[in-house]
This record gives sequence, C-alpha cells and structure tokens, in this order.
Amino acid sequence: MIRPVARKDLPGLLRLLRWMDQSPERGVLAPEARDLEGLAEELEDGLVLLKGEEVAGYVGLYPFWDGAALEGPLAYRDEDLPPLLEAAEKRAREVEVERLYAFPREENRVLRRVLEEAGFGLLHVTYFFVKRPEGLDYPAPEGVRVEEGFPGAGVYRELYRESEESWALRLRWTDEELEEHFQDPAVHLLVAYLKGVPVGLAEVELEGGEASVAYIGVVPEARGKGIGRTLLSEAAKLARRKGADLLRVRAHDHEKGALDLYRGLGFSLEEAVATYAKELRASR
Repeated sequence: MIRPVARKDLPGLLRLLRWMDQSPERGVLAPEARDLEGLAEELEDGLVLLKGEEVAGYVGLYPFWDGAALEGPLAYRDEDLPPLLEAAEKRAREVEVERLYAFPREENRVLRRVLEEAGFGLLHVTYFFVKRPEGLDYPAPEGVRVEEGFPGAGVYRELYRESEESWALRLRWTDEELEEHFQDPAVHLLVAYLKGVPVGLAEVELEGGEASVAYIGVVPEARGKGIGRTLLSEAAKLARRKGADLLRVRAHDHEKGALDLYRGLGFSLEEAVATYAKELRASR
C-alpha cells in the first residue's frame, strides 16, 4: 500500500534513510534530517510504501525551478521503485506540475534504469569536489583584476549568459531579485576584468564554516588565459577571510575545463549526482 506519510511512519522512514546512507549505490536526493524531530519539520508532500505496518519505501515531492523535484524514490526492494515513481508522478499531475526532476547518485544504476524506463531523460551529471582553501594562491595574469561586488543586473546577466550556455535559472530573475540576492551577507560575487572588460565571475556562498562556489565561469573569448584559476584563487582567499575551513566546487559532466581545473588543483571528488527530468504537460 502507498499512502501519504504520517507521523507514525517516521521511525521506519528514518531507518530507510540510514540504510540508504550505507552505500552510494542507493543514494538519491532525500530528506536531510536524521532524527525524528527534524524529519517531522522537513517533510512536506511525501508518500510511503508499507509492507504490513513497516515502511518499505518513500518518495517525496516539492516545488523546484519550473516544476517539482522528487525525493527518492527509495525502497529496500528494487521492484518497489516503479510503483513509488508512478504514485509520485500521479501526485504531480494532480497538482498540475509540468516538469518533474529526479536526482539519483551517479552510482545508483538501479534507480537510473527505472527513471529511464519511465520516460525520464538524463540532463547532466554534476560532480561535487571539496578541498581546504589553502594552497590555491595564484597570481593574476597580466591585465586581469578581480573585484568583489555586484556589477549591476545588465553586466551580470551578460556574464552569466556567456560564461556557460547551460546556465538559465538566473536569467529569469528580475533586476530587483538579483540585487536582493547579492545583498545577502552570505553571498559574495567576484568579477574578473581583462583590461577593464568583465570576462568572468565566481559566486561564493558561505554557510556553517564552509564556502561553496555556486557558479564560476569565463566568457569563451577569454578562456585559456588562467582567469578561471584566478577566480578560484580569489574564492579561496575569500573563504579563508570569512573563516571557512572547507571549499566546495561543482561542475557538470560537459564542463571539461572546470573538471580538469579542479582535479589539477587537488580537489577531491565528494559525490556525483545525475539530474533527470520528465515533461508531464506534453505527455498528458
């Protein structure tokens, strides 16, 4: 039986999540809390699969970008994944979601196959790397300087658009939304200039003693000059100034330059997550 999650299901759901944590081959986007109180606060629109009175599977749904994202599906038995996915898709259609996303770990071959058989398409794989922010000091190339601060919505959008063709989310933001975002004291924007012309950016977000590079990119005509490495160096300096002891970066599978840069600078791969999507409106 599959039904909405209830408070009495939380102990069983907690056991299921801890089981998932034991192997990256089971990994998928799921609730972060690993205690009953935290789970109760975090869960929104979730379904559980019951075998008898025991929780045997879970799938959740929450708003994301231009649609909704799945938590899971997650189940002890592989054959229970398709019915959970079907139930989540039915729920998504009921609330008129137009696009559904899923985020299994790269190693989770079973769930990836289930998603693909259900009509989900792979968008990309994102690689997450970590390193202490020391040992990343590099001089800027001649004619290059890096400044911290929001350069205005027009300049930002142009850099964002030109630095990476797959980036689109921020292009939908209004000027006011961009300005408000970069006024957040935990968000820092670094802009690289080549002979006075903006050619690259790095956005650094600080939380809990860690610094994450949410975006880093250089426009095509300025690549190959060491500007990306300079931006990363400045991001590491910023992280140290703010007391962060860990620097996180990420890159999609098609961003070969960024992947080579991170590996060459000694970053360690933490995890890889596949992003899948399915259009629901077109398939109704």
